Amino acid sequence: MVILRDGEIEELVAKGQLISSSYRKENLTPNGYDLTINSVRVDGEESGREEAAVGPHSVFWVSTSETISMPENIGGKIWIRSSYARKGIFGSFGFVDAGFRGTLTLAFFNGSSKEVNISRGNTIAQITFLRMDGNAELAYEKRSGNYQGQTDIKLK
Repeated sequence: MVILRDGEIEELVAKGQLISSSYRKENLTPNGYDLTINSVRVDGEESGREEAAVGPHSVFWVSTSETISMPENIGGKIWIRSSYARKGIFGSFGFVDAGFRGTLTLAFFNGSSKEVNISRGNTIAQITFLRMDGNAELAYEKRSGNYQGQTDIKLK
C-alpha cells in the first residue's frame, strides 16, 4: 500500500472520487485530508446546535460533512487530530473500505475531567488514503455494505 500525497488526492477529488461532496481545499494536508464535523450526538442525544457540550467521561459521535467515495482500489485510515487528543479526547475508528460511499460516523470519548465543546464546521480527524496493489475482489457494497450511502450519524 502507498499513502496518497496531496496532489494525487486533489486529482481524484476532481474526478468525483475520495471526497464527492463538501470538499474544502483548506482541509487538504500533505498526505491526507482533515474531516469536518457536520452533526454531534452526545450520550445518545442529537445536538441540533452549532456547538455541543460534551461532559467529562462522556461518549459522543460526529458525522462528517464530507461524503466519502472510495474507489475499489483505495482504502482510508482515520486518525484523531492531535488538538483533540491533547484535550483528553479519544477516538475509535475503523478502516474505510474500498468501495465505501457515504458520510462517516466517528465515535469519541471525553476522557478528561473537563467539559469540551465540539463545534459544527470544525475539523476533528484526518483521513489518509492508501492505494492497494489492485482492486478489491468484492468491494464494500458487495461484502456487507451495512453503511453504504449513509448520511448523518448512524449507530446501527
